[in-house]
Amino acid sequence: MLKKWKKSIGVAVVTGCLLLAATNGFAKKNHWKDFHQFKNVKNAIVMIPDGCDETVQTVARWYKGEDLAVDQMLPGTVKVHMANSVIPGSAAAATSFATGHKTTVRFLGVGPRTEDLLTGMEPTAAPYAPIASVIEAAQRAGKATGIISTSRVTHATPAAFAVHIHDRGMDNEIMEHMVYNNVDVVFGGGARHLIPTDESYTTSFGATWSGKRTDGENLMEVLKERGYQFVDSKDQLESITSGKVWGMFDDSHMQPDMDRQYFATHEPSLAEMVEKAIEILSQDEDGFLLMVEGSQVDWAGHNNDPIYMVTDFIAFDDAVKVATDFAEEDEETIVMAYPDHNTGGMKIGHYNTAVGYTETKIEDLVEPLKNMKTTANGVVAMMADDSDQALKDSVKENWNITLSDDDLAEINQLAPSVGLSYALARVISENHTVIGWTTHGHNGETVPLWMTGYPAPRGLIDNTDLAKIAADAIGVSLDKTTDNLYVDLDSVTHNYNIDMTDEANPVLLLAGAQLPISKDYMIKDGRTIQLPGLTVYAPMTGKVYVSKFALRTLRVK
Repeated sequence: MLKKWKKSIGVAVVTGCLLLAATNGFAKKNHWKDFHQFKNVKNAIVMIPDGCDETVQTVARWYKGEDLAVDQMLPGTVKVHMANSVIPGSAAAATSFATGHKTTVRFLGVGPRTEDLLTGMEPTAAPYAPIASVIEAAQRAGKATGIISTSRVTHATPAAFAVHIHDRGMDNEIMEHMVYNNVDVVFGGGARHLIPTDESYTTSFGATWSGKRTDGENLMEVLKERGYQFVDSKDQLESITSGKVWGMFDDSHMQPDMDRQYFATHEPSLAEMVEKAIEILSQDEDGFLLMVEGSQVDWAGHNNDPIYMVTDFIAFDDAVKVATDFAEEDEETIVMAYPDHNTGGMKIGHYNTAVGYTETKIEDLVEPLKNMKTTANGVVAMMADDSDQALKDSVKENWNITLSDDDLAEINQLAPSVGLSYALARVISENHTVIGWTTHGHNGETVPLWMTGYPAPRGLIDNTDLAKIAADAIGVSLDKTTDNLYVDLDSVTHNYNIDMTDEANPVLLLAGAQLPISKDYMIKDGRTIQLPGLTVYAPMTGKVYVSKFALRTLRVK
């Protein structure tokens, strides 16, 4: 929590594309704790380039013409499977490295269901039960906390660090958890999920954002009542120097890094958001934990769009440089970077390069990308109309590629099933670059771990170990935090009810007190009492979870 301020503070930085791995029948060899004596540091920065592996690192290095920030970091390898699949989803993957537990596809910060576990999988958390994240553990230790993404902050990876919900698609409910979990600094997109459907917000740059909330609660006003500053542009962000702050730079997702100059000049870069977050959070005497996601590396992989993937990875790498520079100056810093999984299966070389692949020149790889001024989404957005000629004109203008009749035929054949931007990127990759792809979905292979400033685990580790490393680094306990924040109420008493009079805003009635579900306070005898965590309801099991503090205060035994 933001309390006292001082200029220099130790930092742990965890950076990477986050992956989900589940405990199964495989023996754990070379466990990370076997090799090192870990000393505590003050802060942690967890950074995730969502949806990639070493291939984009390689292409980005060639494209940039120099080494990357992550190239300077000691590497390891991470298993990414989740509780019910070898190929993970982002929510389950993020839950693994946020909480240290495997879970099921789409689940955020809760234990896995048991019906479809991988063979040999042994769950380490009860089904649908909330499990504390490293951010919640850091809060319990009095540390400041932050979350940054280039997606909506309600998206899978950022949400897993502050949310306990069984479906990643429940953006409104996720945003409620995010707000009431009291993260000190939150930067990204998704303002529409703060605002009721019958209200709107006018930005500092003249845009109007309409609300999506159906429960009638204006969470933007809640934030202001709780002492948060609210900013919506790069200019406003630059003016903030301390205190709690939410920065929402789009009503939905932020723009890809290379498209920002055309469509959203008010948005800060990922590196700028990280720099500001560190400036603010490092003023806390107790330290801080910051989670950073380069969200759209993953989307570029889904799109099979090489320039989108490379430039957003470089933008992520620029943010890593900000974090590692701070860590080096601070001299008490852990930096970890890892993807949650790979996406798209990007490779240098494809079937069209199979003949003569040993004669592939740097120019063959780099020049087609250097000629691209925007993503495939940007190319489509800049079309004058929806005709083939408009597509040809936009591709020529923005990518310096002349589409052939065969190119157009392939694009038009694919577009109805995958969308125009997907079809365009895929056909251009195959016919005009040396970059190949295996899928429009996720992949299940291991991913890299980049790490510095702390004893790096060597060899193969599980993604659940990443949460434990971060927690151990800053001296907090994930298990104790879960025990303190999320007690199964049925294990203590059955003398309670859930008031569903307002289905959008249920309330736990316990020992004469009202505990609003998904909020961090209770009302007793007309007095509002702050709680250390959320009251969580798991609708799939009907269970309610409350903090030990609430039980002690209400004298429930």
